[in-house]
Amino acid sequence: MATTTKSTTKKKRQSAKKKLVIVESPTKAKTIQKYLGRTYRVIASKGHVRDLPKSKMGVDVDNDFEPHYISIRGKGETIKELKAEAKKAKNVYLASDPDREGESIAWHLSHLLGLKEDDKNRVAFHEITKDAVKEAFKNPREIDMNLVDAQQARRVLDRLVGYSISPLLWKKVKKGLSAGRVQSIALWLIIQREREIKEFVPKEYWTIDADMKKGREAFKASFYGVNAKKAELNSNDEVQAVLAKFDKSKPFEVQNVVKKERKRQPQPPFTTSTMQQDANVKLNFKTGKTMMAAQQLYEGINIGKDGNQGLITYMRTDSTRISALAKHEASEFIHDKYGAEFAATKPVKGKLPEGAQDAHEAIRPTSVKRTPASLKQYLTNDQYKLYNLIWSRFMASQMTPAIMDTMTVDMEQNGVDFRANGSKLKFEGFLKVYNKGKEKDNILPDLAKGDEVKMAKNNPDQHFTQPPARYSEAKLIRTLEENGVGRPSTFAPTLSTIQKRYYVKLVGRRFEPTELGEIVNNIIEEYFPDIVNIEFTADLENNLDEIEEAKQNWVEVVDKYFRPFEKEVKNAEKNMEDVQIKDEPAGYNCEVCGAPMVIKMGRYGKFYACSRFPDCRNTQAIVKKIGVTCPKCKKGDVIERKSKKNRIFYGCSRYPECDFVTWDKPIGRDCPKDGNFLVEKKIKGGTQVVCPNGDYEEAVQK
Repeated sequence: MATTTKSTTKKKRQSAKKKLVIVESPTKAKTIQKYLGRTYRVIASKGHVRDLPKSKMGVDVDNDFEPHYISIRGKGETIKELKAEAKKAKNVYLASDPDREGESIAWHLSHLLGLKEDDKNRVAFHEITKDAVKEAFKNPREIDMNLVDAQQARRVLDRLVGYSISPLLWKKVKKGLSAGRVQSIALWLIIQREREIKEFVPKEYWTIDADMKKGREAFKASFYGVNAKKAELNSNDEVQAVLAKFDKSKPFEVQNVVKKERKRQPQPPFTTSTMQQDANVKLNFKTGKTMMAAQQLYEGINIGKDGNQGLITYMRTDSTRISALAKHEASEFIHDKYGAEFAATKPVKGKLPEGAQDAHEAIRPTSVKRTPASLKQYLTNDQYKLYNLIWSRFMASQMTPAIMDTMTVDMEQNGVDFRANGSKLKFEGFLKVYNKGKEKDNILPDLAKGDEVKMAKNNPDQHFTQPPARYSEAKLIRTLEENGVGRPSTFAPTLSTIQKRYYVKLVGRRFEPTELGEIVNNIIEEYFPDIVNIEFTADLENNLDEIEEAKQNWVEVVDKYFRPFEKEVKNAEKNMEDVQIKDEPAGYNCEVCGAPMVIKMGRYGKFYACSRFPDCRNTQAIVKKIGVTCPKCKKGDVIERKSKKNRIFYGCSRYPECDFVTWDKPIGRDCPKDGNFLVEKKIKGGTQVVCPNGDYEEAVQK
């Protein structure tokens, strides 16, 4: 009898229905499954399951902009599995990411699975930790339709803009082009900067640096002004007039010594944009690479005996807010690891950018006890670098300021003033964990008013003002954010799109517009001025935020922005002339049919093609000769090539017959020591000509 009862209990347990949890990614599913246990089954939708169709507009502009959603092509098997699992589940919970897009995914899943609109089946958490996940499941809620409507308004507007302008560009310029709201602003900013650079007129200015001595102690000083007033030097004549006023062999008298204590405050923890900027500057990460690594850290990494753990909080945020629990844990860690003097009693608070949603915490480690060093063996190189950056930045934000002792010394002779600035790190503070090496001591001798110092030598130097720098990824993101254009989730895809379309290219980590990008921008500036109007686009972002806050109706917002745009589209269709991207003659004939070869513009740049295309499809890559014969085969030319990661290298034009390749540029001369070819190598401050077999001591300065 006992055996029968035991068998029945086992069967009941096996047939008991489980609670189904749907998330976006398999990694996230694996992490959450570990926290929830056997009574739950966690599966992944693998991103979006429904969207607007790619083949047509998919928005009924005459019927309150009703979107026509369809199941995404290729998602059939996933949707079938989701429906089957939902059918046999006790309850269904939708646990997609805690933002507008995540809410939209949950809403689409609810529709596909036939769930009731008023079901409390939405579960959201800011960090994937056991406590956060279990707490979220104690308080499921209904799907927030304000969030869904805000995302829907963005999606519909972007579709209306993109699918209205893109066909015009296809028809009037060339196939494959596109335009969108945020990407058009990004392109416009890059082109505006290029125009500023072209129009820039450099101005001459001079400096006079000097080596000063007090006894045997040497220090640096610079020309400040005349008769205690700051003065600029704009020509060599002005420099010579200053030099004629004093006698280098006579001492300068110290007129004033100012000693101060300066505090350097830590920065607040990361938002999405500041993380993208810092990763770009410090790690040389592209924005897409940063977000991919951050997503992996958020969703969970296997860290040995503890299994899959979410290591950082949600990575799409514009807030610098930190929970009280996280502050307390950080304070305890700092006290134990570094000492009480390093723990801030009132941690730095960041200023929210205008229009920030402040929906989530800042990006921080889920536990500061998981130090980068302790996790290094479990992380990829990219994951480790980014986690180290996030952990260090957060810890620094909870620490005390660094303290510097500064000293300013003014010296004078015959009315000519020189100034020296010195500094010394007095207390490390947050520099203990973040930004080490940035503060360098510049220690001055112990000087007092009335002391005499001698000038060992002076060095007048001519300079010219420089044009504004082209945008790096970091600077462009910062500018977009400062102008209220886009939101945390839009920056990475925006930068990716303008590069994929070949509207811009990265040259030395800086954006340069292409000819194609300038053509597209000129058309949009002329026919769709609101699209590249920063205030107009920022105002739209604020309206989307107000939809989320239930202050506006999404249909009314879309109508407000679309109707004027609709008139611009009709005007462009009527008046826009065809833009001919003329093919440049290549200067030689096709080796297949003998017709002239021309230079064409393609998706990835310019290339050689036969002028009889499509009758003759002969194409060739454009190669740049550097004027050097291949040092290996002595027959081919050395040409400039690009790797898959867009890095320049040099190889033989006879490849694959000759496999000569080098990262450094050959210069066409041989090494006088071993006869090997010499190359031009970039070093800090310039270039050197070196032998690949030698070392820098043997290098010949160029």
